[in-house]
Amino acid sequence: MEYLLQQIINGLTLGAIYGLIAIGYTMVYGIIGMINFAHGDVFMIGAFISIITFALLWMGGVTSIPLAIVLVLFTTMLFTAVYGWTVERIAYRPLRGSFRLAPLISAIGMSIFLQNYVQLLQGARIKPLPPLISGGIVLMEGDGFAVQINYTQMIIIAVTVALMTAFTLLITRTPLGRAQRACEQDRGMAALLGVDVDRTISLTFVMGAALAAVAGLMFALYYGVVDFFIGFLAGLKAFTAAVLGGIGSLPGAMLGGILIGLIEALWSGYFSVEYKDVAAFAVLVLVLVFRPTGLLGRPEIEKV
Repeated sequence: MEYLLQQIINGLTLGAIYGLIAIGYTMVYGIIGMINFAHGDVFMIGAFISIITFALLWMGGVTSIPLAIVLVLFTTMLFTAVYGWTVERIAYRPLRGSFRLAPLISAIGMSIFLQNYVQLLQGARIKPLPPLISGGIVLMEGDGFAVQINYTQMIIIAVTVALMTAFTLLITRTPLGRAQRACEQDRGMAALLGVDVDRTISLTFVMGAALAAVAGLMFALYYGVVDFFIGFLAGLKAFTAAVLGGIGSLPGAMLGGILIGLIEALWSGYFSVEYKDVAAFAVLVLVLVFRPTGLLGRPEIEKV
């Protein structure tokens, strides 16, 4: 029982990271109906910017860990948001009126470019980050096994819940959220009613990139190593989470991320760790066979 509880805690932490990345996929798909396959690499860039900013702060004499994390968080979100905006302007906006495969191919090309861009600038070797947050809370003990949640896991889960709440309020209670929902329903009619569609779509990419930046920072703090290829696998799993939860649904993206994280953690704890990805994708296939729209997704209504 103790071991199961520990794996659930580990799975929730991993799922929170996947969920933050998945929200970026589902926001973009909800508005323009296309998948941003470069989003995983934006997450990877956020992780690298976090490590570089930590190094610069230490060189500048900043010794307070909480202050350093806050400064790194805002710096990473700012710079990564610029990358998200650039991806939209280069890979999506010029092709928005083209056939549906064109932006998809462009996004894949942008993903490959960002991977090689970071590899050339930072090298192919992994970049380590020394443990910054130590300690935790022991929840229970039994049979010589202690169930604990460390402070890094607590921070990741708390930040994810706070951001999910903030974005839900933003989408439902603010003028920008109303503009996003209007563009999701009908971009042409939204433009006729005075909504700046281009600005709304750009801000959506910026918001998704900012969330990916937070996920990148949390990944670096949790695992302590990053490399130029982490965006591919994490992005693929986050996309899987978005589809599993229901592409286009923000709660579905978070639910899908948590489920993928739990599946990976439980499979790794009780079965062969080499097949944890197979287990996650197998669950996705089963869900899509019996519920093609995902767990919280809604069927698309063809407009005539």
